[in-house]
Amino acid sequence: MAQYVDIEIRGMSCASCVGRVERALSQQPGVINAQVNLAAQKAAIQVEAGTATTSLLNAIETAGYQPVVESLDIPITGMSCGSCVSRIERTLTKLPGMVEVSVNLATQKAFVRFLPGAVSLPRIQHAIREAGYEPQDTDTPPSTDSEDRERAELRRRVVLAAIFTIPVVIIAMGKMIPAFDTLLTSLMPHRGWMGVEWLLATPVQFYAGARFYRVGFAELRHFNPGMNSLVMIGSSAAYFYSVAALLVPALFPVGTAVSYFEAAAVIVTLILLGRYFEHIAKGRTSEAIKKLLQLQAKTARVIREDETVELPIDAVVTGDRILVRPGERVPVDGIVEEGHSYVDESMISGEPVPVVKQRDSEVVGGTINKNGALTFRATRVGADT
Repeated sequence: MAQYVDIEIRGMSCASCVGRVERALSQQPGVINAQVNLAAQKAAIQVEAGTATTSLLNAIETAGYQPVVESLDIPITGMSCGSCVSRIERTLTKLPGMVEVSVNLATQKAFVRFLPGAVSLPRIQHAIREAGYEPQDTDTPPSTDSEDRERAELRRRVVLAAIFTIPVVIIAMGKMIPAFDTLLTSLMPHRGWMGVEWLLATPVQFYAGARFYRVGFAELRHFNPGMNSLVMIGSSAAYFYSVAALLVPALFPVGTAVSYFEAAAVIVTLILLGRYFEHIAKGRTSEAIKKLLQLQAKTARVIREDETVELPIDAVVTGDRILVRPGERVPVDGIVEEGHSYVDESMISGEPVPVVKQRDSEVVGGTINKNGALTFRATRVGADT
């Protein structure tokens, strides 16, 4: 099945440029047809399904021109485990024009690089919602307040689930104690108590556990089952079996029309409790990461054409030669080319003893250069450092 990809290109100035780009693209595996519009500064490419977008970009760059690629950090709420990360990455990678996708569970963000002519931000956000998660506007990332609200909402659901689950468990398990069972039956027949269990288990199943249904159905719809769909199926099986045993016991063999409302409620409550604890731990980790990011240098001394210029950290690119003087923070990751010094890497390793750095040694962004000047080649910048 053929797909169409539009790539904006910078640097074309004549018909010869157009021909060069078209030939470079046409030689790539999977390319069916490539047409370049000089006036629009855009290439319209017909490719076979599954053709890597990166190969098209590399072909354009090899021809001497610059494809336009946009980068965004998209805040996402609702992720709780590594499976969520993998699901979002797979969903976004399938979009046409997507160059790179990296989802960070700790910061609750997805870093994406994409072709603006092939896919739009609303389309990316729609794909995230289809996967069962909620993207936020990129200009209003989740604040501490929103994280606190999400934690408070989860805590409310845990408390509500516990309030209703504990009586269900007491009623269900109490039947195994003869004295307690006698007390229950003196107040109400067993089927009456099954009805009470039903009333108590229902808000746990469909309010406290609503997210399991919302995300679980999305997982099954995309043939990508995960933890949410597992909890949904397991708790629903116990719940609806119990409802049937209560309402139409004649459908069951004698002695098997029993209820398992307590099993459904306990499953939902324990999973919610675990996620609440996980959310607390993840919040502490996120705070630590934010504090670590604040240690990054704001500028870097970059050596270009034998001149040293001070640039914003965002302007540094892979391959730049960077000078770090004594007492300064290393701005990005790299490999030392000149100089000898000791670097304080305690923020990374926790070790207080400075580490010697010389030619071919690796340096890490955010660490502190101690007593000598170093010149190194940047290997990872921006979100990769």
